[in-house]
Amino acid sequence: MTIQIQNKEEYENIYNRSVNDPEGFWGEMADTFQWKKKWNKVCQWEFDTPDVKWFVGGELNITENCLDRHVATKGDQVALLWEPNEPDAPALSYTYKELLAEVCKCANALKEMGVGKGDRVCFYMPMVPELAIAVLACARIGAIHSVVFAGFSAQALADRIIDAQAKMVICSDFNRRGQKFIPVKQVVDDALALGVDCVEKVIVSTLDSENTTVKLTGDKEVWWHDVVNHQADTCPAETMSSEDMLFILYTSGSTGKPKGVVHTCGGYMVYTCFSFRNVFQYKDGDIYWCTADIGWITGHSYIIYGPLLAGATTMMFEGVPTYPDAGRFWEICEKHKVNQFYTAPTAIRALMAKGDHFPEQYDLSRLKVLGTVGEPINAEAWHWYNDKIGKGNAPIVDTWWQTETGGIMISNLGGITEGKPCFATYPLPGIQPCLVDKDGVEVSGNDVEGLLCIKHPWPSMIRTTYGDHNRCKQVYFSAFAGKYFTGDGARRDEHGRYRIIGRVDDVINVSGHRIGTAEVENAINEHDAIIESAVVGYPHDIKGQGIYAYVITDGSIDDEAAFHKELNKVVTQFIGPIAKPDVVQVVPGLPKTRSGKIMRRILRKIASGETSNLGDVSTLLNPEVVQAVMDGAKK
Repeated sequence: MTIQIQNKEEYENIYNRSVNDPEGFWGEMADTFQWKKKWNKVCQWEFDTPDVKWFVGGELNITENCLDRHVATKGDQVALLWEPNEPDAPALSYTYKELLAEVCKCANALKEMGVGKGDRVCFYMPMVPELAIAVLACARIGAIHSVVFAGFSAQALADRIIDAQAKMVICSDFNRRGQKFIPVKQVVDDALALGVDCVEKVIVSTLDSENTTVKLTGDKEVWWHDVVNHQADTCPAETMSSEDMLFILYTSGSTGKPKGVVHTCGGYMVYTCFSFRNVFQYKDGDIYWCTADIGWITGHSYIIYGPLLAGATTMMFEGVPTYPDAGRFWEICEKHKVNQFYTAPTAIRALMAKGDHFPEQYDLSRLKVLGTVGEPINAEAWHWYNDKIGKGNAPIVDTWWQTETGGIMISNLGGITEGKPCFATYPLPGIQPCLVDKDGVEVSGNDVEGLLCIKHPWPSMIRTTYGDHNRCKQVYFSAFAGKYFTGDGARRDEHGRYRIIGRVDDVINVSGHRIGTAEVENAINEHDAIIESAVVGYPHDIKGQGIYAYVITDGSIDDEAAFHKELNKVVTQFIGPIAKPDVVQVVPGLPKTRSGKIMRRILRKIASGETSNLGDVSTLLNPEVVQAVMDGAKK
């Protein structure tokens, strides 16, 4: 079993060993898994290319390590616990034995329909058990899964299907989200009508097969229950190389085109299990709940793979934290006796605003570790979470990591290493962070700030961006030689603990989800009245960062509220509602350098109300526009 650190001294010893002998350390961790063939070399790497390989020559199947190996010792333990949207509907549970059987049935259906090793399968589904089952079924047969959050628009979905050249789409008929009943299949239909010619089959899972209003059209569409339910419940696991692709997950970037982050089988397996066990200090018999959506990396690593690799009981939740009221999270914690609870600061702030009386109604005494993910948590929310949810007895792990890192990189370990409000604190074993200045010179010592980089590869790191390796090199490895650049600024305190300050590139962290400014600008520019736009992030009480759009129009706007709604509609059409601007300001121009580059640094300060120190604007191509933008912002 993967090592589980027991105290601060052990953490320090293991961390030092992992840094001094990374290959020895990670080889030891990998030895605790089932391999069809052992590796020849633990790690070979060249950051500048980048070319990183872990457990070279090793062969495995990740689902045998998630499921098969646990069946003999804990086959009757609940592996997956599903809580539905409706509070009065029954929860569902799958033991390890039952989950393996369902995964095999789905895997056999996929093979029957021509899906095989290396094929890409795109998912557009709500948080239902079939999503987790089918993701694991893809991994079982060596197909590459690409899950798209079921809140993106048809255009955004089409872009991702085309980029991955997905052979199959798996979706549902509808999505229950609180009181909303969202037509998921219709979005898929609209996406496939946008010039998508690579998809051969569409599998549709239904929330209610007897009463669904969705009708299948054409030979390529089939119902899940028609093609999966009758299959055999055993399926041999495909032999995969450690560096074979496991999944593609699209994330926003500083250009308008989403980038497909690629993770591979062996290193991702070893790191997600190790980080899950140690950060959350999971013990056999615990009930672990991560509230994320599987459409994001948190759901991949810490709902499906990490917990199942560790033999844990992991929960999925279909609904939202405020339905039927703002006590839903806490009611579920009481109902299922949750021990580890992992959610986003956005959710914590939203529930804090609803009042203390909601959590006070429920017994939260079983909680042992609380976690936050997606963005740094502010001090007020941290203290409320600690006092009202954990009652001061459940340490908060403030986790920093990214889609590209695959797993948690910097975090205190629950009850083992100390936490500090607003600080992610210490790196996990094997992770070597450093701070550099703008010239790439490493900033030594403590009580310093800089740009956050990672100096040595780790097993679950990004391998490439799908179909465009040069983009991976340019975005992550070109800024500072021999280092992975995270895009974040950070502070290291007097004890060596890290505090993440925020993005320093053109990416906005909205409710823990990274959204590229260029992608939003491209969508806004589709509006007929828009000549040019610039998008920046600004502090938002609930979301952490909101989206502030400066737009130049081809004429005066009579009704700015109506115009804002029109822009939101356009952005929703091209990306999805998560990318809608919170503020839209019509401006006469945008501050630009003489080479034509928009000075977003100035726009960010204006959006944040920090206008006392804009720096020298006299060298701009159009310095007079800055005052006009400031005056408009005040209005």
